[in-house]
Formats: sequence, C-alpha cells, structure tokens
Amino acid sequence: MEALEMVAVGAAGVAAGGLNAVVGSGTLITFPTLLAFGYPPVLANVSNNLGLVPGTLSAAYGYRREMKGQFRRLVRFGSASLVGGLIGALLLLKLPADAFQAVVPALILTACLLVLLQPWLSRRLRHHEEGAGHDGGVPMWCGVLATGVYGGYFGAAQGVLLMALFGTFLPDDLQRLNAAKNVLASIVNGVAAVVFIAVADIDWTAAGLIALGSTAGGLVGARFGRRLPPPVMRGFIVVVGVTASVIMLAS
Repeated sequence: MEALEMVAVGAAGVAAGGLNAVVGSGTLITFPTLLAFGYPPVLANVSNNLGLVPGTLSAAYGYRREMKGQFRRLVRFGSASLVGGLIGALLLLKLPADAFQAVVPALILTACLLVLLQPWLSRRLRHHEEGAGHDGGVPMWCGVLATGVYGGYFGAAQGVLLMALFGTFLPDDLQRLNAAKNVLASIVNGVAAVVFIAVADIDWTAAGLIALGSTAGGLVGARFGRRLPPPVMRGFIVVVGVTASVIMLAS
C-alpha cells in the first residue's frame, strides 16, 4: 500500500469511527475506500470489520455516562448481539457476496421510517409498557438478534437499525439508547472479528490503519453525538440511513 493510500484509508477510518459513534453506517465510508484501491469485496469486508472494532469500543467508552443503570439491558441484548454476530460472520464466509445486498436497502429505509415515526409510535405504545424497565420481551430480543446477524455479515447501517428498534419500542432517552447501541455494535463487530481472524484472510495493514483512525473518530464522534438534541439526532439518523440506501442501490 502506497503512502497516499495509507493516508486515505486512515482518514476514512476516522470518518467511519465518528459516524458509527453518532448513528452507524461508517462501513459505507471505509468499505468503498478499500474497494477503490482494488481490494476484493470479501477481503475488504473482513479487514474493514476488524479495523472498526476499536472504533466501536472507543465510541462506547465516550458514552459511558449514558450507560449507567443499563447493565441488565446490555446483558440481555448483548447475548442476542453475540449470537447474531457469530451467525452473520459465518454467513459471510459461506454465502455469495451479494446474497444480502438485495434486501439491505429496503431494510435500511424501513428503519429510517421507524425513526421518523418513533415519537408517534412511542406515544401509541406507551400504555402497553410496564415502566421504564420494560425491554420489549422476546420480539425485541429477536429483533436485536436479527440486527446482529446483519451486522456480522456486512454491518452498514447496523446502528440505524438498532436505533430504529430502540427508539420505537424502548421508553428511554435517545442518548441512553445510543450508548446501548454502541455497546451492542462492539459485541457484534468483536465476535465477527474473532471468527475472521480464525478462518479468513485479512489485510492487516488496512485493518490497522482503519483501527487507528476509527478509534480517534469514535472518541470525537461520541463527544459530538452526546450534545445533539433528540430531534436533531433523529434527523441525522434518517439522512445517514437514506444516503446508505442510495449508495447501496447504486453500487
């Protein structure tokens, strides 16, 4: 890898780490960058996933204040993310590269619609809730599991999907939900990375550059994201999600 390519990949990692901290979809920056430099799709996906793990961890650290009082929620949904991420990583290694991409844009757009409708849906659902500790039961756990499968397979807009689920069905502050999202994304990316290290080819130079950049970007993005009011953050999620869908439809 030449010096200019190294700078570009590192810069893409910074941008991806910042975007992942606020909402997700950082993969749509780093993955196309690697493809542009001639990396095969699966090698680019695997190296990118591994490189983004430190960024999701730094984003989770940046939201540590918002994670207070969420231990039971994180354990509950963390188990779903762990299983889902493992399944998704194995699917990446077994299925054709384009198997999931046919349905991904529709999935992301549906998530964006849920984010837009979240205040109205939350009001309609509130009388069914049993209080602030209610975490959606088995259907919500299965939704997090499905998101983990997608995240382990490809991961672009994994955060949008999680925030759509959380913001619609969990009665809690949006920033606290974003903190939980960062932890779950770390689990998904982490377990997928372990699988890839064990059985897949990895470009360690690309993964290392993305790791350095995403770590810095995750810390900066967390500082920025924690200051966003809920309506602004909701709008940002929708813009990122729609952009992600358009990019994937055009690719």
